[in-house]
Amino acid sequence: MTTSDIHLREIQAMDVQVNDDTLSVDLADGRTIAAPLAWFPRLAHATSRERSNWRLIGRGSGIHWPDLDEDISVGSLLAGQASAESPESLERWL
Repeated sequence: MTTSDIHLREIQAMDVQVNDDTLSVDLADGRTIAAPLAWFPRLAHATSRERSNWRLIGRGSGIHWPDLDEDISVGSLLAGQASAESPESLERWL
């Protein structure tokens, strides 16, 4: 295990905001990270109500949206990784 792996495991989300353009996550260490909503097609296609229905999972290591069947890890946000969902999977979900 590398030092960066250990560091990522210690980072916890505390709060989440989603607007029409951006997913923002407040972290326990005081930082806020943001990513374009276009990186997460399910969130981009969701209603405001669906976007606001989230919960922290894994002691804050991830975020789950039950209405959208979407999970995003804090580590992937910090690494700048967009959703890996295929267009075919998104089309079936839509």
